Amino acid sequence: MINQKAPLEDGRTSKEKPQYSELSYLVTRQCLQREDFNQLSQYERLKPTALDSIGASVRNVKCLASIKGFFPILQWLPKYSIKNDLLSDMTAGLTVAVLQIPQGMAYGILAGVAANVGLYMAFFHSLVYAVFGTSRHISMGTFAVTSLMTAKIVATYSTVIPTLAFNGTDAIVSDLTPTESAIYTPIQVATAASFVAGIFYFIMSAARMGMLSSLLSEPLVSGFTTAAAVHVMVSQLKDLLGVSIPRYKGTFKVILSVRDIIDQAPNANLTAVYTSLVVILFMIFMNEYFKPWLSTKCRFPLPAELMAVVGGTVASYFIGLGPNFDVGLVGSIPTGLPAPQFPPFSLIKAVAVDSIAVTIVGYSIVMSMGMIFAQKDNYEVRPNQELVALGFTNIFGSIFSCIPTACSLSRSLIQHQTGGKTQIAAVFSSMIILVVLLWVGPYFESLPRCVLAGIIVVALKGMLIQVYHIKKFHREGSLELFVWCVTFLSVVIIDIDIGLLIGVVISLLSLYIKGWKTYYSLLGTVPDTAIYVDIGSHQRAEELPHIKIFKYTGSINFANKTNFKKALYKETKVHQRANVSLVPRYNGETTGLQSTKTVIIDLSSVPHVDTAACKMLTEVKTNLEKLSIALLLATPADCVYDALLHAESIGEGGFNVFPSIHDAVIYAQGNDSTV
Repeated sequence: MINQKAPLEDGRTSKEKPQYSELSYLVTRQCLQREDFNQLSQYERLKPTALDSIGASVRNVKCLASIKGFFPILQWLPKYSIKNDLLSDMTAGLTVAVLQIPQGMAYGILAGVAANVGLYMAFFHSLVYAVFGTSRHISMGTFAVTSLMTAKIVATYSTVIPTLAFNGTDAIVSDLTPTESAIYTPIQVATAASFVAGIFYFIMSAARMGMLSSLLSEPLVSGFTTAAAVHVMVSQLKDLLGVSIPRYKGTFKVILSVRDIIDQAPNANLTAVYTSLVVILFMIFMNEYFKPWLSTKCRFPLPAELMAVVGGTVASYFIGLGPNFDVGLVGSIPTGLPAPQFPPFSLIKAVAVDSIAVTIVGYSIVMSMGMIFAQKDNYEVRPNQELVALGFTNIFGSIFSCIPTACSLSRSLIQHQTGGKTQIAAVFSSMIILVVLLWVGPYFESLPRCVLAGIIVVALKGMLIQVYHIKKFHREGSLELFVWCVTFLSVVIIDIDIGLLIGVVISLLSLYIKGWKTYYSLLGTVPDTAIYVDIGSHQRAEELPHIKIFKYTGSINFANKTNFKKALYKETKVHQRANVSLVPRYNGETTGLQSTKTVIIDLSSVPHVDTAACKMLTEVKTNLEKLSIALLLATPADCVYDALLHAESIGEGGFNVFPSIHDAVIYAQGNDSTV
């Protein structure tokens, strides 16, 4: 019963909001055990049958709502405001398209396929995601990490690999053996990987695995993306220097590539080196100095990447960097859209295992960016629907010469910052890319590869500086630091997919270790409050005579039941048959020798107990009874209480369970005639 002091001595009326110290409550009731309280509250354990669950699911299905949920565009497009949103979406779409042109070409080459493949992705993937996706701001298409992971698959299973090619031609890599004596081109392998990734996304959606990305901890993602950036950096060094090196696969790939690059450095093409240096310095100046200054004057970001691409193309065309100086060029870029063609089904089985890592990374990046924007703009991103969207995007894209997709961090941020409201911005961006594919593409054929390599290297800054996260993870804990270091070193030294697997295992192991670590303490009461707190942290808290209150935080199961029992005996000292302990007071004094007659276990912070834990509690209860000590359980959650009842039904348990600690204390004091 809440009592408010009114009227107050200072003249305030009772309608004025009282301070916390002016409120008090007085509850007078009987001491209740949990069974009595359940009768009072009419607690009923719900145990629906499988048939009931299926029937409820069928009854809850609404056809129209299900269709709109499967096609999210049907939910937001009818509400689209042309007056308020169209101009912002057009602006964002134009800005993103300008950035997608150089990024698409650069990351297409990074993936081991032709440059125009990145432009195909910017067109097809954006349109498909606009129909099925739930995020309003992410920009689908090429992404450095997934492109690099695709390049590994391409290098493993294809016969022809686009390497440094003078005058725009491809070089045959003789040391790669085609799978099962068949000849597969890089684009066939890449589209097969995209098709398999789409199938995996549909399987994950059907299995309701939308929250899988939450298993990828921040140290894992940071360490992985930083190491992947190292892979990307090393892969671009050959184009920056204008040298040709063998393409390695497997363990120590980065180390072997760096060794070969160092060996070939004396043979570097100086024209390519100077061109790369100019591009890198230009991009650094634009990104670090001019763009920040311009952002205070103008809403639109400066398209520095496109300026570098156009400038490099024009200079190469008039100077003749390819024919006159042997600088590697992008080469032929066909006009128009690719003809629909399914990837070779004979490759599906071969690339299935390698595509798992690409699938997980793509989904994690999409969900991470989607959740960031959803929280900022207060809308919902549905994890399982994102799996459906990525499934359709990858499968549809694989038919039109596209590689596995993900969202770009930089483009997504720009789409949000330039005022994009919905995926209509992506539609506008796709239309601009279509113009490039139909008419403008061939004008970029004389673009030097070293220009694209310079753009990629500068763009990696955001991922490479994540190495400074080591300090943050070190402050958070040794396990976080260990996960980051192991993931980073595994990806750099071994390989991307195996390193990611090692990082996931270590991350889950650290999560298990954290769950294994538990917190326990003895509780006492602050005088005249009936509030029970940790006596180690609250100086005025006092232990009650003859009563030990043990609080445990964490699950109790077969794996840690022994640790729980040891902690209980250690804190309550009941394992000492002398059964005598000193009871500390808040002023540092002691009450003398006091005999423990009751042990109360506070289960309020225990989310789960299993049958083995209940059996252990029975053993503890039996052992304490031999010492004339009663065991009481207090404040269990409903699921824990149900587990205790189940244990009692199979011959274990028989505990006295109370809805609160104070009920258990009153009960213990009432049964102790010496108090």
